[in-house]
Amino acid sequence: MSILEKEIHEQPEVIRRLLETETENVNQLVTQLRGCFKYIVIAARGSSDNAARYAQYLFGAYNGFPVSLTTPALFTLYHRPPRLDGALVIGISQSGQSPDIVEVVAEGRRQNQPTLAITNDPASPLSKTAEYFIRLNSGPERAIAATKTYTASLGVLSLFSAAYEGDIERLIQLQRLPDLMEQTLNLLMPVLKRVERYRYMAHCIVIGRGFNYGTAFEIALKIKELTQTITEPYSSADFRHGPIAMVRDGFPVMVIAPKGMVQDDISELVTDLKKRDAELLIISDDSKLLDQAHLALPISPDVPEWLSPLIAVIPGQLFGLALTQARGLNPDLPHGLTKVTETL
Repeated sequence: MSILEKEIHEQPEVIRRLLETETENVNQLVTQLRGCFKYIVIAARGSSDNAARYAQYLFGAYNGFPVSLTTPALFTLYHRPPRLDGALVIGISQSGQSPDIVEVVAEGRRQNQPTLAITNDPASPLSKTAEYFIRLNSGPERAIAATKTYTASLGVLSLFSAAYEGDIERLIQLQRLPDLMEQTLNLLMPVLKRVERYRYMAHCIVIGRGFNYGTAFEIALKIKELTQTITEPYSSADFRHGPIAMVRDGFPVMVIAPKGMVQDDISELVTDLKKRDAELLIISDDSKLLDQAHLALPISPDVPEWLSPLIAVIPGQLFGLALTQARGLNPDLPHGLTKVTETL
């Protein structure tokens, strides 16, 4: 078994450990921060940036906070940081090493704004720079492609959101999440042998919307970095505004469609894609949608929509792993990549 596969399967336990070790810390932290900011600014790169896209929907829908993703070059290359009055500045980074993310958080402190680091390394520059710190507690992540640190980042954001509102129902739903992740892994394992069908796939589109907009970006990133396949993410709305013209007979489109507010929109798009004879790979807990797929990727049923990104990303991770293996590539050492990337 590859390191990557082991780390994918560790994710339920990582979330259990995160909830056990960080809930008290997060409860104390939100008590100190409550009422101290009006909006949220997040600095992140790569998979962490995709976690930040999830935060835009999460904190907007449940906490009423606008969330902005920073442009770190304004801080590090142009030396013209924007005014951050009223912001909670959050840096998300699995390693906590990238200088541009650290600099955004440092600027937040210089402007006397509350700052929060979300990272796996308590000794990292990011955790030392921020005023507050939440540890991912995912253990060492040795595969280059991030999996368990990504879902742990989503877990931290989910815990923070629910704790900030004192939302008992959502906190209870969070406790069920590791079991739902395990169920999803079990559902998917028999399907993976069918990924061989896509061994010669040269390009792919990944569609998500709402809470799973960031999931589309994360799955596309995993497929790109693991398999060297041109893979582009879109929301279902943006895809209709032009890119859908690419779809012809056999064009692969992966659709993320758990039950929720965007399901009708996604279902309509699936109908349109079928008319265009697209090759449909569908991630869903809806049997009617899965029946329309060339490759059905089932997830555990009855997942609350706000938590579905932690579940829906797993089929994409496993698809990327299986396609990598089908092509004879090394899933633990994608060509041309290193584990820690430092950018200015």
